[in-house]
Amino acid sequence: MKPLQHDSVIPLYHQLKERLKESIKSGKWTSGDKIPSENQLMDQYNVSRNTAKKAIEELVQDGALYRIQGKGTFVAKPKLQQSLMGFYSFSKVLKEKGMNPKDIILNISEVKPSTKVKNGLQLKDDENVIVMERLRCANDEPYILESSYMPKSIVPDIEPLKMVGQISLYDLLEQQFNVVVTRAREAFEPVLIRADESKHLQTEEGLPALLLERTAYNDSGLPVEFCRSIVRGDRCRFYTELT
Repeated sequence: MKPLQHDSVIPLYHQLKERLKESIKSGKWTSGDKIPSENQLMDQYNVSRNTAKKAIEELVQDGALYRIQGKGTFVAKPKLQQSLMGFYSFSKVLKEKGMNPKDIILNISEVKPSTKVKNGLQLKDDENVIVMERLRCANDEPYILESSYMPKSIVPDIEPLKMVGQISLYDLLEQQFNVVVTRAREAFEPVLIRADESKHLQTEEGLPALLLERTAYNDSGLPVEFCRSIVRGDRCRFYTELT
């Protein structure tokens, strides 16, 4: 084991953090493996407790590790990474990465829209919407809790929506209702997972998540879907490229 460079300008905690990351990247440690304790890292690398603790804490914050109270620190599953450079499908992204997508429909009903949904879909005061709530899963693990709102005027029959999961929502809208989605606008903001959301997402209340709000438009430029998603911060990562 190569020792850390104690006389380097690079802080020891950062050197240790990179060593731990390399152990994960190389496959020495895999998802679910327990890593050495702070005391063991102190002995192995001849560092202080604060150095070992900071290296681990930063990797926990990055999502590479997770802690279980009283049991130790473990290697987390790799995050699903998705580019924001273009239109994307969650199911297709999973399939491309060798993962099995699964949608669990929680509810489909006709409701009166909130002000935000009404404005997003440019609806009149007396227009109702169809809401479809579903869990988006990868390999049977829930990643996203999603609510899609669509004008009742374009989805007059909710029965076909029950096929979502066997077919993508946008493909279904095109095939069953002649609604072609051509573009979408998305906004993200950090949130904390609420108690009701944690039950569906099978994670702890108060953990970081992303609130994703998307408005999808048809080929005439009219909004046809307003979607609100709670995306698990420990399982998903979005990125973009600047040129």
